[in-house]
Amino acid sequence: HPTSLPGRFGIGDLGSEAYRFADFLMSAGQRLWQMLPPGPLGYGDSPYQCLSVFAGNPLLISLEKLIEDSLLEPDDLEGTPPLPDNRVDYGAVIEFKMPLLKKSFERFQSKASPTERKQFKAFCQQNASWLEAYSLFMALKEAHGLASWNTWDEDIRKRQSKSLERWSKKLNHEIRYHKYQQYQFFKQWSEFKKYCNDCGIRLIGDIPIFVALDSAEVWSHPEMFYLDANGMPMVVAGVPPDYFSETGQLWGNPLYRWDVMAKDGYNWWIDRFRAMLSLVDIIRLDHFRGFEKYWE
Repeated sequence: HPTSLPGRFGIGDLGSEAYRFADFLMSAGQRLWQMLPPGPLGYGDSPYQCLSVFAGNPLLISLEKLIEDSLLEPDDLEGTPPLPDNRVDYGAVIEFKMPLLKKSFERFQSKASPTERKQFKAFCQQNASWLEAYSLFMALKEAHGLASWNTWDEDIRKRQSKSLERWSKKLNHEIRYHKYQQYQFFKQWSEFKKYCNDCGIRLIGDIPIFVALDSAEVWSHPEMFYLDANGMPMVVAGVPPDYFSETGQLWGNPLYRWDVMAKDGYNWWIDRFRAMLSLVDIIRLDHFRGFEKYWE
């Protein structure tokens, strides 16, 4: 995973070390680079419990590339705190890196060229099907002290139209910031993917069958999941005892209402595959068995 690469700032990112690893793979005669999901991490920092299955992890944004784009100054990176070089201390990385991403956003707001503003607007329009809900979800989550969406007040938890309108106006600046994060992530990832492909390397990405309860998708599409009136799962994912675990595994993810998804021809799944194929060349489905039969 790119987060596992070396990095100056306590975590691997889409900067020079990612390109150096691609060079290493090419020199070693490798043609495939497989990685875990690259989504934004929720509680527990697991790539299999992301805050969205469509969005990218803003911690992967290279600060050095933001300097190249004149969205940060070299002086902004002075005073980097001592961070472990053999593991990721997510708390410390978030505390250091997110204010710098915010600073780059404020600079973008005031100094971006007409061309850059046009590109940002085009990105937001092209990805509106998931970006609008995700950006509002993240702004709301921060406004609620990062609490899970099913603990919010009923009006916004249930996405009542007046409440959505009120919060969208109140959090307009924060919503735009989260869109900016995604713009930078996808911009840097696109450049990185092209470099890998030019080196003859294809990327293999991962689509986990289940999604996290505390995610933009479950909040914005509760009808697709087995949830009660308060947004709590009625049944959850897991597996019984087997060769790998004598006690079985309780994953806790909400389960899909496949009957509801079937009504529009599984559009959500098609959109999800298309989104992943914009990031990678090959998809590993985790796992196909779960589509054919699953445990609850």
